[in-house]
Amino acid sequence: MAAYWIAHVTVLDPVKYKDYTDIAPLAFRKFGGVFLARGGASKVLEGEPFERHVVIQFSDMETALACYDSPEYQSAKAKREGHCKAQVSIVEGLEG
Repeated sequence: MAAYWIAHVTVLDPVKYKDYTDIAPLAFRKFGGVFLARGGASKVLEGEPFERHVVIQFSDMETALACYDSPEYQSAKAKREGHCKAQVSIVEGLEG
């Protein structure tokens, strides 16, 4: 069953954050991730406002977690640390 990586991000330093966005998609591709939403127009109706929202679909929860834990993604993640505020969750989709 599909799983979805959902990230909410506020960029603090766009120049340094680009170091992350330049290499993170390599990990997503390696694990078959498909972007469903990526930083388009949004409206926060409840909760903490973030400026960017990203949804990436993976084939299943195990693959989504393997991507997050991979050396490729952890290397990318290290490049964004201190340059953004982020909240990342992985949620399993519904059957059927």
